[in-house]
Amino acid sequence: MTKKNKNRIVFALGYLILTIGCLGVLLPLSWMGITSLKSMADITLSKGLGLFPSGPSLENYINIWKEYPIAVYIKNSTISVGGSTVFGVICAALCGYSLSRYDFKGKSFLLGFLLVTQMFPAVMKIIPYYKILCSVNLNNTRTGLLVVYASFSIPFCTWMMYGYFKSIPTGLDEAARVDGSSAFHTFYKIILPIALPGLVATVIYAFLQNWNEYMFASVLMSADEKKTITYAISTMADAYKIQWNYLMCAALISSIPTLAVFVIMQKYLIAGMTAGAVKE
Repeated sequence: MTKKNKNRIVFALGYLILTIGCLGVLLPLSWMGITSLKSMADITLSKGLGLFPSGPSLENYINIWKEYPIAVYIKNSTISVGGSTVFGVICAALCGYSLSRYDFKGKSFLLGFLLVTQMFPAVMKIIPYYKILCSVNLNNTRTGLLVVYASFSIPFCTWMMYGYFKSIPTGLDEAARVDGSSAFHTFYKIILPIALPGLVATVIYAFLQNWNEYMFASVLMSADEKKTITYAISTMADAYKIQWNYLMCAALISSIPTLAVFVIMQKYLIAGMTAGAVKE
């Protein structure tokens, strides 16, 4: 067998593995989309296993917007998750840059402490967070949930940004200082644009982590008008009836913001990865 034929076989196997992986990812989404177009009669008669609905309709999407305040749930999630992502990534970028460029007493301890905070189970933090938010009158508010989500994001996001800033040569900072640039101007105008792929990856991580969070939202947001979309979906099922078509509709609606983040951020991620920072 020639080398050319071997390469063709390797490429074919690679594409086959990727195709199987894509099908594994798309199958649950496809099933969810198909179920959202079914009536409860279709789901009951076929025991949920029918591939296609007998009469596909968007009526479920219309009904769910009428029966549940979906727009309010999405608004709550957008404010809490969007605000915590922006605030958390800004803090993480500033902290990561400082840790990567300056040496000070206790730096190693601080980096280790940031990692240690990720080792504790989230359920251990519910009661402390609840009592703290109650003491400052932020319980059952979007602002309180925003603060909690930001506290989740900052430690690990700081490590992500720290690792990326460490890969950028310090010679760029030194050259900027020689030209009279301040420390913040160097960070904002020179280093941060180069760190764009790391920044985008951090934003995506923080957004997805917070958007999919359920446990804290269910404990800290008791009022119906304050629920996030993730928590609200779980309350659509009760002990007497589970409308799977409505649940699938709500799940698809909830996934739209995450897909939008990937579509919007993808071009910036690719642009940042292909941008060079080396002066000839």
